[in-house]
Amino acid sequence: MLQDIGEHIFRNEYTLSRKPEDGDYVLAFRDRSVYIRGNGAGEELELPEAGLFDKSLLLYLFSIDGRAYYLFTGDAGTLSLDGFSWQSNTVLRSDNPRITCFAGFTAYHLYSWYAGNRFCGRCGHETVHSSKERALTCPHCGNVIYPKIAPAVIVGITDGNRILVTRYKDRPYRGLALIAGFCEIGETPEQTACREAMEEVGLKIKDLRYCGSQPWGLDSNILFGFMARVDGDTTIIRDENELAEAFWISRDELTEPDSTISLTKTMINSFKLHGFSFANLTEHPEKQP
Repeated sequence: MLQDIGEHIFRNEYTLSRKPEDGDYVLAFRDRSVYIRGNGAGEELELPEAGLFDKSLLLYLFSIDGRAYYLFTGDAGTLSLDGFSWQSNTVLRSDNPRITCFAGFTAYHLYSWYAGNRFCGRCGHETVHSSKERALTCPHCGNVIYPKIAPAVIVGITDGNRILVTRYKDRPYRGLALIAGFCEIGETPEQTACREAMEEVGLKIKDLRYCGSQPWGLDSNILFGFMARVDGDTTIIRDENELAEAFWISRDELTEPDSTISLTKTMINSFKLHGFSFANLTEHPEKQP
């Protein structure tokens, strides 16, 4: 999955004291576009380096293998670097290369949070960066705003050798998906899985089994994946407002995905290869920097 970066070391400790060096990387975003070189298909994606920017406009985000990544906080419309262009942030799903795409996802998560909280939601005063932690604070009323991380679940509902797959109705992604939804107040991820199964396809589920997790920065999510068995009637009652399609498909009919960058694709591929019983998909959960 996207966050599985092998022996590379990702460090997300917050600091305002680290100063950019010329060889550090810069992420620039404009709405849902990223400033990048390459197309992610035949060409690897490349990020611009800090030496090309006014360093006073760079905000430290994180580091990978000791190399820092910064967010460009200036006017995005002024950027004009040779070979770089604005592209949809979905180019970061190309997984080419993995490190750049993971960095882009994670940086976009923080960009979205910063952009959406320039002003205090309590009193309307302009916010400032905390000097102690990754937070925005209001100097007027004392409100503290932390990064938005929305928990959501993905559920692979199985019936013997079949798995229920869906296609979204109003989203750009048109590939196969699984039942998914956000955790609501007062419920556990397991309860969310059961509720979403009933709401989206009208099915009861049992034998819920946790199989992995994934940060998904493009939507500010942390995803929890579960496999489950259908409990009783297998008739699908599709939520037509959410789903364009929902149908059962056998392991033999599934084709191997072009990528396992996402938790959804990894779960579908693991079911094709191993059926309901497969190991935790999260690589090295105990690994520390």
